Amino acid sequence: MKRLGILAGAGKLPVECARAAKNLGYEVYAIGLLADSDPQIAQFTKDFQFISVAQLDAIFNYLAQNQIQQVTLIGKVTKELLYNGAVMPDARMLQLIMSLPDRKDDTIMVAFVRELAKVGIQTFDQTKLIRKLMPSKGTITQREPTEIERQDMEFGFRIAKELGRFDIGQTVVVKNRAVMALEAIEGTDACIERGGKLAHGGAVVAKVSKPQQDNRFDVPTVGYRTIENMAKVGATVLAIEAGKTLLVEREQMIAFADAQGIAIVAM
Repeated sequence: MKRLGILAGAGKLPVECARAAKNLGYEVYAIGLLADSDPQIAQFTKDFQFISVAQLDAIFNYLAQNQIQQVTLIGKVTKELLYNGAVMPDARMLQLIMSLPDRKDDTIMVAFVRELAKVGIQTFDQTKLIRKLMPSKGTITQREPTEIERQDMEFGFRIAKELGRFDIGQTVVVKNRAVMALEAIEGTDACIERGGKLAHGGAVVAKVSKPQQDNRFDVPTVGYRTIENMAKVGATVLAIEAGKTLLVEREQMIAFADAQGIAIVAM
């Protein structure tokens, strides 16, 4: 039986990945990289351990002890951890961080993938096991966006692509073709909250893949919490990129969006 290691950040996506891997016959070993990594992943694994994302030696030792040669990196891990003192890096992680030319998301993740490769561990496409979670083009809620909202969707989509080109973030909040907020280190939820409050209702949220997207990490993902945060600030449309955005908790998310009158459109 083939073994798979899952390095799990926050959110439901790692659970979905583990479920799919188990159903495909993999023997799954998972590491929860954060205190809020979902422990439900243990239902679908041979073994599950919490090891801080900053403890690189411990992570690598676990993978070696369990003879893991393939891993997928999945779930949200924010760079804010590097600055807020929430984790204490070990010597190996510090050395890795200090070797970086910058601290862009892709720079950090490529360096991490390179470290895994040095010890014979392959990192594969995040979407390999869960491609079915990527919706095709079209509106996936009951409500269609208005013409004004469609103009904001198209405007926001273009701005989000440019934001991604610079590897800053993947989400923008717009209203009346004006940018309310751009995602940076704070993450999607905080960007929605900030932009939605500035818009005073009626904002459109656009989330896309980067033009240079590496599907081994940081594939754009939305879920129930995304819509919940939009509802709190009166945002009315979520525009995502068809075939390139992972949608988790689909039924729950769509039902809540319909109840709140929020349109979700894959562009």
